[in-house]
Amino acid sequence: MRNKYIENFEKAQIAGKTIPEFRAGDTVSLAVTIKEGEKSRVQNYEGVCISKRGQGTAQTITVRKIGANSIGIERIFPLYSDSIEEIKVIRRGRVRRAKLYYLRDLAGKKARIKELRRK
Repeated sequence: MRNKYIENFEKAQIAGKTIPEFRAGDTVSLAVTIKEGEKSRVQNYEGVCISKRGQGTAQTITVRKIGANSIGIERIFPLYSDSIEEIKVIRRGRVRRAKLYYLRDLAGKKARIKELRRK
């Protein structure tokens, strides 16, 4: 049983943001606001969504990308955070798991995910 005031606050938070439909295996691009001192800028973070978890305003996604020198970089983003300006789905992946943690052990061509084909 949740507090009704918290539920109303969460509904207001969710109503103010539009999140596209995506799941683990999809390549997403997130426009993240970065504050440096008094300045703020928007930086894109593009990678494969390897997990979605939580519910309501506590929902988070883990996005993995390959950086310089083939180093894997993972970041966890709260979906309804004010620091996320927009989310774009770049491509849909064909996977059979809800959590793609096995990608951490793979490198190169083995770490690729096939694209979901539309009928």
